[in-house]
Amino acid sequence: MAEIEDVEMVDENERETEQKIINKEKPKEGGHIPWVEKYRPKTFKEIVGNEEAVQRFEVNFILGIDVVRNKIKMFAQQKVTLPKGKHKIIILDEADSMTEGAQQALRRTMEIYSKTTRFALACNASDKIIEPIQSRCAMVRFGKLSDLQILSKIIEVCKAEDVSYTDDGLEALIFTAQGDMRQALNNLQSTVSGFGHVNSEYVFKVCDEPHPLLIKDMLKHCVDNKLPEAYKILLHLWKLGYACEDIIAIIFRVCKTHEMPEYLKLEFIKEIGLTHLRIVQGVQSLLQLSGLLARLCKKAKTMPS
Repeated sequence: MAEIEDVEMVDENERETEQKIINKEKPKEGGHIPWVEKYRPKTFKEIVGNEEAVQRFEVNFILGIDVVRNKIKMFAQQKVTLPKGKHKIIILDEADSMTEGAQQALRRTMEIYSKTTRFALACNASDKIIEPIQSRCAMVRFGKLSDLQILSKIIEVCKAEDVSYTDDGLEALIFTAQGDMRQALNNLQSTVSGFGHVNSEYVFKVCDEPHPLLIKDMLKHCVDNKLPEAYKILLHLWKLGYACEDIIAIIFRVCKTHEMPEYLKLEFIKEIGLTHLRIVQGVQSLLQLSGLLARLCKKAKTMPS
């Protein structure tokens, strides 16, 4: 009997050890949830920006959104008894990615169930939605968020996640987000995961974009008609491996807010736009960007002071 009891005690100790290992390896609840999902608005009041558009949705679609989100196919055909004046709702996300044939089929579905069902189509480009569907819908446009709206949400998330950050890091997140809250939160989480701290250097490393301060210095040299100095910065960015499209896109964005005479800024933007067109058409070379700098310096030199 003594031997049996010893065996049972050993087995019990082994079970306790295994349980400790399992608990140790088990990830914390919510530890790997993307922040863009973790902090996704759950009510209309939590949505940041576009207040007028949100109010229109709140009036029309406040009932049933969570219920129908993953039941689109069978939901249209399902017979449901609803109070008078109430309708079923079907929400189609990324509707502009549907083929024309699929949209034609959707139009037919909208016609058949128009008395009992309301359709909400979310898309990035409304011109990709066929005209018969557009004519059956009320257009609600959502614009980009302001820098202040994005900043307040980023700070809120940083405090909730106990993230250390600098002011220039927040500015970098706003710059790379371009008015997109999801992009801002994704960039924030990626920076924290990679470096554990948020500053401008880490943010631009994660986003893999040319640093706007370098672009700003390059444009300043162009305004001052200092082509060699401007070219040095361009060559540095080129050697870092940035593509032509990445460089020209940041040049355009920085130029819009760069301090210079308005008439000169318009000329700069015109030249940047023409160069961007050539790059998109396939002429992606250092020579193309160098020619842009030469033309910008020439514009700055010939413009009256």
